[in-house]
Amino acid sequence: MADTSDTRTPAQIEADIRRRREVLAETLDEIGMRVHPKTIVGDARAKVAANIDHTVGRAYVQVNRVVSEVRAQFVDEDGAARLERVVPVALLAVGVVGLLALGARRRKG
Repeated sequence: MADTSDTRTPAQIEADIRRRREVLAETLDEIGMRVHPKTIVGDARAKVAANIDHTVGRAYVQVNRVVSEVRAQFVDEDGAARLERVVPVALLAVGVVGLLALGARRRKG
């Protein structure tokens, strides 16, 4: 059987109770702050902002990678334009813009 005798004095017991009440009061205050609507909303906003920052960062890295790959297709290691690739793309772009202009002109007329 367990020994149930308590060798503390009544003053020690009261001091222990007082300390325990203080700890419980602090814990209840902390719980009250955590469940307060403003705290919950602030935490939710912080999580959303962190997720957006993370997503934007990943998108930035991906766009940088794509731009670097495209640039590598049109520029050589020395930084000079690869005319054998630039000229056909430029002609294609001019052709598409011309077709769009003709299509817009036909709708007006």
